[in-house]
This record gives sequence, C-alpha cells and structure tokens, in this order.
Amino acid sequence: MALIANHPEKNIIRVQLSQNCILKELSQNELAELEPHLDISDHSKGDCLTHQGDSDLEVIFVLDGILKRSVANQHAKEMILRFTSERYMEATYASWKFNKAAPFSVITVTKARIARIAMPQWVAFIETHPVLKQRFEMEVMRIMSSIMSHTISLHLLDAPGRVHRFLRKHPDLFDRMPKKELASYLNLSPETLSRLKNQGKI
Repeated sequence: MALIANHPEKNIIRVQLSQNCILKELSQNELAELEPHLDISDHSKGDCLTHQGDSDLEVIFVLDGILKRSVANQHAKEMILRFTSERYMEATYASWKFNKAAPFSVITVTKARIARIAMPQWVAFIETHPVLKQRFEMEVMRIMSSIMSHTISLHLLDAPGRVHRFLRKHPDLFDRMPKKELASYLNLSPETLSRLKNQGKI
C-alpha cells in the first residue's frame, strides 16, 4: 500500500478519486483533507480485499478494475451479490453501525487498483461533512436495494431474462469480465451462458 502523495501516478489517482460517485462533489480542499487517510494498492485477479468475518472494516473506492461482493456458506459454496467497478465503492458500513463482522467478502474479478480507508477514519470524516455523509448513506441504501432486486430477479426471470437485465443495468461490464463469474452471478452454468450467446438469444 502507498499514500497518494508518494505514488508515482498520484495525479491520475487524484483525478479518479474526483470522479468517484461519492467523492465527486467534494472541493479540492476537502479531497486534500481526505487524501492522507487513503491507502492505494494494486491487486491481481482473485485477490480477497475483505474476508467474510473480518472485524477490521473499511470503505473501498475502485479506481480501476472490477470487484465482486460475495458470501459463502459453511461448505464454501459462493453466491455473488454484486459487482463494483470504477467510480463506485464497496463498504461494510452497516456492519460498523451494528458492531458486527463483515458479512461478505470483496474479491477482485480483474486486475484492480483501489483506494481504501479504515471505517473509523471514514466515519470521523463524514461526520464533519454532512452532505457527504448523506450521499454515502444513500449509496449504501441503493446498493442494498439493488442486491434485493437482483435476488428477486433470479427467481422471477428465465435465463435469457436474467442476462438481458444485466446487459441493461451494466452494459459496460459484460465484455470486460470472465463469463464464469457472470454465469455464477446469474445462477447459470457457463455452458448455458455460452449456449444462449451462440443461439443469438442474448
């Protein structure tokens, strides 16, 4: 990990942070105030950034790449809840509020660069920036709502319908991610996803 001020690509990173859905309304002075609390790190595909059960909670801003939020049962069977990409974030905020461990894992789907901040530091920061706190909490609620909608769609839609819904909501991700990951998210086998594509149904 590295602080932004010491990073060789610090100017690019600052631009990427300023484009983040949560941070984009901050002034340059406010971003500069936040910057010393952010750690920048690069990750390979398959790296686990947050482990299910972790007690050290944080907020992750995606600068480059795709992440997934997933849960696993006692038999290590994984269910993917959502994907996150550039300009968005992952957070264990609800767990922090209720003094609970992380209920999910956050894993890289592709090579990724992230900026992360420990939850105590993030909460302290947003408490002094009410507009940012409101925007952040709204995004947390939006994420929870989208996960619920996705879960319902797995039961209500057939295989082509699930794929079309993903294409409608995430057109930028379809060609960038491993189809094995996408198939798992849609509760399909990779073979079924491939067959739908070959048959022209998606």
